[in-house]
Amino acid sequence: DLKYLSPLICAVFIILIPLWVAIAKQSPSLAEVLKSGWQPVIVAMSISSIGGLILDKTVTDPNFEGMAVFTPVINGVGGNLVAIQASRISTFLHFWSMPGVLPYKMRQNWPNPCTTFFSSEVNSKSARVLFLLVIPGHLVFLYTIHLLQGGHTSLSFIFVILYLTAALLQVGILLYVADIIVRLMWRKALDPDNFSIPYLTALGDLLGTGFLAVCFRLVWLIRGADMKLGN
Repeated sequence: DLKYLSPLICAVFIILIPLWVAIAKQSPSLAEVLKSGWQPVIVAMSISSIGGLILDKTVTDPNFEGMAVFTPVINGVGGNLVAIQASRISTFLHFWSMPGVLPYKMRQNWPNPCTTFFSSEVNSKSARVLFLLVIPGHLVFLYTIHLLQGGHTSLSFIFVILYLTAALLQVGILLYVADIIVRLMWRKALDPDNFSIPYLTALGDLLGTGFLAVCFRLVWLIRGADMKLGN
């Protein structure tokens, strides 16, 4: 009986909090993050928790047990790609402007999707490159999962198409939202690296889990109720 294990681990981490705070305060930059960095972390945890509820609700259905295998992949890929884009935009802003003021090339507070993906700006080019990495990257991971599962994972043509569609939708939305959030954070004189990435990765978890659940549901409806997907 290991019921005491989880509370014990939580208690140990709580006891260690003062030690980590004391260590972090030794660095002026980290001390500032200790004061102002709680809001994005707490909000991000709340958003990710919604994705966790979706995952828990879905995998409890025996027909969708295999979703647990693909969730870390789609969430991890989306989160990493959007974090790269957010950091790139942040670096661009640090180089060309000062906190609180957007440079002339990024004067729009609310850019439209065409500006984010199809303009000649360097950030738009990087968004296109990251978006194009989605399909080859996920195909590699899907093949790896297929090998590790010893052929028991149902990677049908329909599933792969719907899965890649879900991944493209997730990353496309994340890259567009990143363009908006980074600009808003910069206008408020907040460091986008510290404040935008937690929101974006949490949103990636929510979108990835939600779209993946829809993907499994659609494949189940198309191929019939007698098949256990991904199992």
